[in-house]
Amino acid sequence: MTTRTCENFKLTAMTAALLAASVPALAAEGDDVTRHTKPESSVEVGIGYVDSDNQRFGVYNGLRKDGVHALVDLRVVHRDDVTGTWLKFTGRSLGLDNRELRFEHNRQGNWGYFLEYGETPRHNPFDIRTRLSGAGSIAQTVNGVATPYNLELKTKRDALTLGLEKILVGGFSVQVRFKNEEKDGARMFGQGGAGINFLTDPINQTTRQLDVVLAYTGSKLQLSGGYYGTRFENHNNQINVTGGLAGQTPMALPPDNQSHQLYLSGGYSFTPTTRGTFKAAYTHQTQDEDFTILPTLSGRTYLGGVVDTKLLQAGITSRPLPKLSLMGDIRYEDRPDKTIIARYNTAGATHDGFNEPRSMRSLTGKAEASYSLPMGFRLTGGFDYDQRNRNFSPLRAVSAREETEEKSWRVELRRSMSDTVTGALSYVHSDRDGSPFLTTRINTGQFGSNLIAPPHLADREREKIRLSLSWTPTDELSLQFFADESRDKYTPRTPLGFGSGSGKAQNYTLDTTYAFSQSLNASAWYSRNDSRSNQSTCSTIQVVAATGVMTCDAPQIAHATNLRNVGDSFGLGLRGKPMDRMEIGADLSYSDINDEYREQRLNGAFAAGTLLPPDVSTKITSLKAFVKYAIQKNSGIRLNYIYDRVATNDWTWTNFTYSDGTRVFQDPNQKTHFIGVSYYYRWQ
Repeated sequence: MTTRTCENFKLTAMTAALLAASVPALAAEGDDVTRHTKPESSVEVGIGYVDSDNQRFGVYNGLRKDGVHALVDLRVVHRDDVTGTWLKFTGRSLGLDNRELRFEHNRQGNWGYFLEYGETPRHNPFDIRTRLSGAGSIAQTVNGVATPYNLELKTKRDALTLGLEKILVGGFSVQVRFKNEEKDGARMFGQGGAGINFLTDPINQTTRQLDVVLAYTGSKLQLSGGYYGTRFENHNNQINVTGGLAGQTPMALPPDNQSHQLYLSGGYSFTPTTRGTFKAAYTHQTQDEDFTILPTLSGRTYLGGVVDTKLLQAGITSRPLPKLSLMGDIRYEDRPDKTIIARYNTAGATHDGFNEPRSMRSLTGKAEASYSLPMGFRLTGGFDYDQRNRNFSPLRAVSAREETEEKSWRVELRRSMSDTVTGALSYVHSDRDGSPFLTTRINTGQFGSNLIAPPHLADREREKIRLSLSWTPTDELSLQFFADESRDKYTPRTPLGFGSGSGKAQNYTLDTTYAFSQSLNASAWYSRNDSRSNQSTCSTIQVVAATGVMTCDAPQIAHATNLRNVGDSFGLGLRGKPMDRMEIGADLSYSDINDEYREQRLNGAFAAGTLLPPDVSTKITSLKAFVKYAIQKNSGIRLNYIYDRVATNDWTWTNFTYSDGTRVFQDPNQKTHFIGVSYYYRWQ
């Protein structure tokens, strides 16, 4: 009897201990279920203060001006447990210029719809001092006012989106999305010729998008097809300029245009280890708005722009053996430009006045095989192919070729060196060449420039090596390292060796995370990007009239430059809960980006005394921190702080002056502080 009592006590105590140990997990799981079946509604209201007017910090976020700003966020959620119907209303940044609103109503697995509204401001990041009158309108006068004034430019997008969804029988579903976007304001513009006059582009545009999708989901086959259409309307079709350059008024603005696309995509699982995918699309794009400025040569009243694009893609992935994986993909796109060709301008030395339709046809593909080797190794090999065909006008000022073809071979060796370390090393070799370069002639019948091949058309050989490592020495610490280096070698168009000569790029990234405890963790990262390019050209050439052979005119006019872009960035992050009622977080990032004009050579020799353009350096620092304190379980206060600094010596916008005297400049050292205090309340 006593023994049984002791045994019962032991079992009861053990059960109680197990239950006690499982209570936190069960409670957490219960909270998780409650959160998904009855999610919380919340409202957060506060004020934010920006210490100064700024050029960069508030370009898109509505915090461009100094002073107090309203901070309002709202989320209301209701669920009918009987029908499984959800009703949601969300509002973000309601007191700022970048506010968002969304109303959503849906029944799980049956139907749903939403209505969404969003505003996106864009402030011009430069200071402008001008005498232009009529800024932002279709009638502008260069130096129309006597005294220069400070001009602030801004655009704003107002987007309204409606979405509908219905689940049909038999695995079918239909979705409809319609978006209407209104864009208003003004941005920097200009009138060029013998000089450049400052103008503004008066923005008053409407863009509409319609997407209708019919989808099917089966056990093996999935399909998605439909219609996607867009229409762009510019309510301002021209600018009338007074006091500007002769013969350049009125000035046409972007015309209305539209596009219509039909598409079908899907996938099919042939076996549990083999799956195929495909996509087919046809797009008809037109631009047929009547000219607001009638041409004097062709007599046409509209462009008649037509581009029809056909797209076909197919891919397959398979695992025929437990250790072998295969993948293949091919994509074909044909984009013929059917725009009517007519003369719109008076012929000049390098052109005949006709418009030049630009067609493009591309064929790309890739194949890859991966095999698991002994000792934890995995070997992957692949081949990539890229062929592009273009058309060019018979009259050109620069070199051209109709076809380029690039082939790439790659191999990767990956190994799990232990339970905590994984590494991979890969190598890629690419060769690009193409059809013979076309002989360039100008409108006078003479030979044009045939010395330099544009970088995207030139023969190029590229070598790239890549290393990645992932290490998790403890449950609390993890590190990832990534590095790659590529080298480009360009084959010159002529034996003179002009154009892009060589290039080099290096990228390094290090990420780490560490959990000090369950309530405190930190992260850090560092990256470096270094790109270099060597280029050469000739300022004066001699052409043999009979053959078109070109030489660099003597003496001492062959130029070579060495350019470099290098950037270093790092960041720190911290998240924690030092006490039950308090949460903290902080993110610090810093970037130092430099454009370097390293040297200039003349006929292979260093050009002593030659003035190089100054290097451009930009440093960006950002600190974002918050403290959240719960006054009660469902309410509390939140404190936010942001420090933003942009320092640059970009000489291209240091007191830039237009021909009419308009000045454009920026603060070389911009500092902005933001402090926000808000109260939040949550309920179910």
